[in-house]
Amino acid sequence: MNSASLSSFSSLPSLSNETRMIATPWSRMVRGIGLGQYPVAYDPAAAERIRRTFALLDAKGVMSNGYHRFSRLMAEFVLGVADPAGPLRGSGPEAELGPILEAVRAEENPYFRLMAGCILMDSFAKLGLDPGLLVNADTDFPAEILAVADSIEPDRIEDENAGRHGQYEKLSAYSAVFLAIGQLGLGERLVAGRRNYVREALGLLEEIPAPFFRGRGGAVLLSVISLLGYGRFISGEGRDHIKEVLDHLDRADELNNPPVFPQPMSEGFPKVYPLLTMLNAIAMTGRPEEYLTHGRDRLAQAKELMGRITPVERTHMGLYHVMALHNLGRLDEQVPDLDALVEEIVGQWVHIDPGANYFLNGIAYAYVIQTAVLTGRTDLITDKTLDRLVDGFPDLNRTDDDRVNRPYPFAYTLNVLGEIGRADLLFEPREAYGDASPMAWVIDQLSAGGREEPRLYMLDHALIGYALRMRGPALKETPLYGEFRFPGATATTGLGGA
Repeated sequence: MNSASLSSFSSLPSLSNETRMIATPWSRMVRGIGLGQYPVAYDPAAAERIRRTFALLDAKGVMSNGYHRFSRLMAEFVLGVADPAGPLRGSGPEAELGPILEAVRAEENPYFRLMAGCILMDSFAKLGLDPGLLVNADTDFPAEILAVADSIEPDRIEDENAGRHGQYEKLSAYSAVFLAIGQLGLGERLVAGRRNYVREALGLLEEIPAPFFRGRGGAVLLSVISLLGYGRFISGEGRDHIKEVLDHLDRADELNNPPVFPQPMSEGFPKVYPLLTMLNAIAMTGRPEEYLTHGRDRLAQAKELMGRITPVERTHMGLYHVMALHNLGRLDEQVPDLDALVEEIVGQWVHIDPGANYFLNGIAYAYVIQTAVLTGRTDLITDKTLDRLVDGFPDLNRTDDDRVNRPYPFAYTLNVLGEIGRADLLFEPREAYGDASPMAWVIDQLSAGGREEPRLYMLDHALIGYALRMRGPALKETPLYGEFRFPGATATTGLGGA
């Protein structure tokens, strides 16, 4: 496929700060933060696809779930504000806001209630709406959502790592709500009141026993705190939380508490993943050189671990590695031939069957495509690449585990295809689906009400993100992101391709 048919992207030096901080789909699809990146003009055809998808989900009985109801209302609200000819442009959003607030408050699971509230606040900021609609004499929605974090208990995540998380979920909740409150310009609330929430959240780090989860979750929290300008709490008050996390990562073999993945992974994968996310957090501090040499040469460690994981695992981790090095201003030094590296990572699609399993293979293509796009190498993405990805979902009927988790890779795929302007491939009839569209087929395969699919909510996030992108390119970056500067970053050269 000619790269000119993809959405227009700049390569690394011109990426927004939001993308540099949240480049990979994990936080967006799993945690709902950083949705709606790469804004474009409103597209009625894309809006109709989103509405049609929610209608299909409704027909499957999915809307009996509170989070899905919120997501449908949220997407419709965003589309109504984004549409230049829409009703909300004339009457204002107040009338439509009430049902969304009601849906958020009705969600019984506290983590999902908080996540929904954060998506609403983040969307407000990105749409340029008046925060006074959420904070006024009658309501204080940010305070309400912040308070929800107090009800999130440890080890409540029901997945293959049940019992290994500790306070991972509450830490992730704080990351999301801090970011959302900062997006509304209310970050001072977190440190100026009766409670110092930033200090409390940092204290949760040592309550996450597994190095993998402490590093990966901690990296997001530390990045958000740096973005908000509260780095003094990270490395002040007699301790340094970044150094403590790095020290904990170094104890991975001793602690012997590795995460469980849906497919067998190499010994190096659970070590390199949290390290790379921590490198990106380090890039957002004012002291990268100190941290990069704490305990050992962290860049050399990352390079060595990247060499120990399998090629398909490198499709996942390659984007994390490139973005961290870029944000640190060390990409040219560490990767003298970036084109060759990107060609190696992206070229792996030929050897990866996306329908072999839902995790290792199933989400690899999303990382491959985003790596190509964000490094300016859209020429490496062909029609064959996209066809193989889009036609692979029927194969996930091979096992019950793959079947019920099919929404996981499908959400990643919708997200990345929307970002490159090829979401149409999921909404048009295809032979692999008996002439149904992939979207209609995947939804038809869901259990009644979507009750068996634990990660169906990720499709909600992909749809909301798809809608939020249509707010228009003039609303590219909020003040919170626009005013931030990566302390160690410099312009990266040597990018080729498109």
